[in-house]
Amino acid sequence: MELQTFKSQVLPVKDKLFRIALNMMRSVEEAEDILQDVMVKLWDKREQWGEYRNLEAFAVTITKNLCLDLLKSKRMKGHFDIQEMELDSGAVSPYQRIELDDSVKTMVRVFEQLPDQQRLLITLRDVEGYSYEEIAEQTGLEVNNIRVGISRARKKAKEDYLKIANYEQQ
Repeated sequence: MELQTFKSQVLPVKDKLFRIALNMMRSVEEAEDILQDVMVKLWDKREQWGEYRNLEAFAVTITKNLCLDLLKSKRMKGHFDIQEMELDSGAVSPYQRIELDDSVKTMVRVFEQLPDQQRLLITLRDVEGYSYEEIAEQTGLEVNNIRVGISRARKKAKEDYLKIANYEQQ
């Protein structure tokens, strides 16, 4: 029964866990390592699965904590590999392509400068599409604190992006 539960409840969310780890770690290799550690930890705690209301939320919490631990231990300030992001619409001129690439690079730079918690909240809400209540369950934060954190992160990202974009145009 444990293997069946693992296959039906944990394996379907592994892609979400990977994306969360990738957004936090900014490295495919480290995100893969984190995901592997999460799967091992979840399997090792299989006797305790009944104690958790939401196994997916527990998995996200483990992922977040492992990422934060690794970030703290290395005090890393790595860079996201922008070449992994492909913007291909087929109808974009080379000039528009350069503009889009610059915008994406700028947004990634702005996103990287957000505090870890704000980056996590934005990832969970805007990238993964979790509700505020689900984020609260996964992070242990109050819903109002989550709303404020996301609002501040969006505002800061917008301001920083506009500063950079306007400066580069001058």
